[in-house]
Amino acid sequence: MDLASIYRAEYGRCVATLTRLLGDINLAEEAVQDAFTTALQKWQTLPPNPGAWIVTTARNRAVDRLRRESTREARHAQALLLHHQDDPQEVGPVKDDQLRLIFTCCHPALAPDARTALTLRLIGGLEVPEIARAYLVQEATIAQRIVRAKKKIRDAGIPYRVPAEHELPDRLPPVLTVLYLMFNEGYASTAGELIDADLCAEAIRLARELAALMPDEPEVLGLLALLLLTEARRPARLDPAGGLVLLADQDRSLWNRALIAEGHDLVRRCLRRNRPGPYQIQAAINAVHTDGAATDWPQVLALYDQLLALAPTPVVALNRAVAVAEVHGPAVALAALEDVDLPGYHRLPATRAELLARLGRHEAAAAAYDQATALATNETERAFLEARRAELTQTWSPT
Repeated sequence: MDLASIYRAEYGRCVATLTRLLGDINLAEEAVQDAFTTALQKWQTLPPNPGAWIVTTARNRAVDRLRRESTREARHAQALLLHHQDDPQEVGPVKDDQLRLIFTCCHPALAPDARTALTLRLIGGLEVPEIARAYLVQEATIAQRIVRAKKKIRDAGIPYRVPAEHELPDRLPPVLTVLYLMFNEGYASTAGELIDADLCAEAIRLARELAALMPDEPEVLGLLALLLLTEARRPARLDPAGGLVLLADQDRSLWNRALIAEGHDLVRRCLRRNRPGPYQIQAAINAVHTDGAATDWPQVLALYDQLLALAPTPVVALNRAVAVAEVHGPAVALAALEDVDLPGYHRLPATRAELLARLGRHEAAAAAYDQATALATNETERAFLEARRAELTQTWSPT
């Protein structure tokens, strides 16, 4: 495992642990970043427990910094760190450290867009450019959101803890959103390698922790089921050369049957509760995709109709159009996309390109492929789109 993988796997855990010890998110993050810089300079071989090494080094860096400062708050934080210097919990985050930090970042006092940006940065270890690409906004906008959120946490004295039971209804939705976005960034990274398996695994681990904390909450179970059923298909998502493989072309024998069985069981548990929510419906859609040798597209479309009624977002409308194409044909699906507006999102023109190609409208399809390729930020997806466009021109040449 290289340092980049360790950073992705350990960053959130280390920041969460240091936040518990310091009570200061800014100082915790800076200390962990300094520790990783030190690791880059000093590590010739990996230590037995890289996360413990980072936490210990970060704590020492924080102590050094606090000793140079003379404010009352600095002396108090230094005392806390020194008090915990022999605490065995320090070298391995306690079970709920990251959940505490997620709930802190998702406090209702923070703006919704700031909550997810801050949590993706602190827990997922995503850099500002990655978060900006995921949100389709400028990097400066994301950086400002993160700075404002940290300042709000500090100035408002937002506590670092898992909220009491009566507080959970207001706090749960943004937490679910953050875990969902973390997994999505791992499963379809906006840059670099298409799949970040470590980030996917971390999102699933945190979803399991949340399900253990709230076993009777259907949307928590729905999210966990969704992540497991999506992760189950990952082994077949790339071909031996690293190229993208569409769902219809995947070798289903490569899918992880244990994860599929667990995901289906969770979906059945959700159905018994009869309190449908967006994550449960998405999990049910993925259950249909992973049930049997072929997808039951009419059932998928019926579920997307239900999902669109609950969550009428452009992304849901786009995904529903794919199901419409399988059930009613590409012309009906193309018409369904006429009012969908997703500026900067490459999958909208990519979907239009596929539908246009199926209708024999090759020139328009080629233009849509070119638009999608220009918008794609991941090299694997860009190569896939270029290959599809090349296949199109093999059967048709522009006049």
